Amino acid sequence: MKKRKYYEQYFADYPDLVNLTQFRKMMGGMGDVQARKLMQQNQVQHFLIRGTYLIPKVSVINYILSPHYAEYRLKLKSKIP
Repeated sequence: MKKRKYYEQYFADYPDLVNLTQFRKMMGGMGDVQARKLMQQNQVQHFLIRGTYLIPKVSVINYILSPHYAEYRLKLKSKIP
């Protein structure tokens, strides 16, 4: 399992506050609907300002290191033929 420092370096080129499109790219091309569900379920700390999601980069890293994300990845792997 990769550690926080790895992801801090991996995402170093991203700004400290990312939008939904950048978040989706950071998550490996996650779909818009799935990304919005994560926001609505408060799985990822974010700010909603005038209909625009803004996500602190540290919150993306926290989510990637969370048990919820590990479970999500297992579900994805089980769907691949």
